Amino acid sequence: MPLLYFVSPDGETRSVEAEPGLSVMEAARRAGITWIVAECGGACSCATCHVRVDADWMGRVGGPGAGEQDMLDFAENVGDTSRLSCQIAVTDALDGLVLHCPS
Repeated sequence: MPLLYFVSPDGETRSVEAEPGLSVMEAARRAGITWIVAECGGACSCATCHVRVDADWMGRVGGPGAGEQDMLDFAENVGDTSRLSCQIAVTDALDGLVLHCPS
């Protein structure tokens, strides 16, 4: 299973084995990552699962779609590598993905 790395706002890093086919948000919640709130449960309607993808991974992860970008407009601390974790599907190609969780 792919291994994802979540970095908390305080700099703590936790690794999570993620089942392919899940969203990054689902994998984080199953692993007890509390830095990703995900109030809407993955419906792309709240932006509380906002993460910043490590810049080295953006080529594999890709940028946000139009609906996702609309939700990111309401999030805080958005940057060039911001994504909603509910919109990133876990694949074997994302083994080693680093995600920063903004405060």
